[in-house]
Amino acid sequence: MPKDQPAEFAVRNSDVAFEGRIWDVKRDVVDFKGHTITREYVAHPGAVAVVAINERSEVLLIKQYRHPVGEFLWEIPAGLLDVSGESRLDAAQRELFEETGWVATQWEELTSFYTTPGGSSEQIDIYLAQDLSFRGHNLALEGEEAELEVAWVPIADAITSVMKSEMKSPSAVVGLLALAIWMRAGLAE
Repeated sequence: MPKDQPAEFAVRNSDVAFEGRIWDVKRDVVDFKGHTITREYVAHPGAVAVVAINERSEVLLIKQYRHPVGEFLWEIPAGLLDVSGESRLDAAQRELFEETGWVATQWEELTSFYTTPGGSSEQIDIYLAQDLSFRGHNLALEGEEAELEVAWVPIADAITSVMKSEMKSPSAVVGLLALAIWMRAGLAE
């Protein structure tokens, strides 16, 4: 069975080529099996995402503007690991509440993936949230988040949208396909 494996190669030099507000672009010079290679990549703090499902076989989606691709994307709630000392699960719970006003009492890890391992260190851990209740909030969301649209969508419709390339957010694609396999394997209660 294929399994990713950690690898360590000597880094001769590492510097910040660009310092950003949320992430930096690093430049590493690496000794790789007798060769010297230079790689630039986004040094990312990591993120979490949440596949929240209800008893009506619906998934909670948000629609958010994403400037780099110039589109409003349907996504699952997600956010950066940017609170010092916060666990990944706590971050997922925080993001679900902040972006949607929903909370869940049942949580489990669904899957984890690298978004673009050839150019970024970003890893997203996706959690499955169930047994949901709406608490609402009066948080002052900023930027694109101030205009979030929240909707419950039948799981089958969301998965069909992924398969038709109508939803392209990587966390939504990976999360919804993982959910489909989870459900098919009979792991759903």
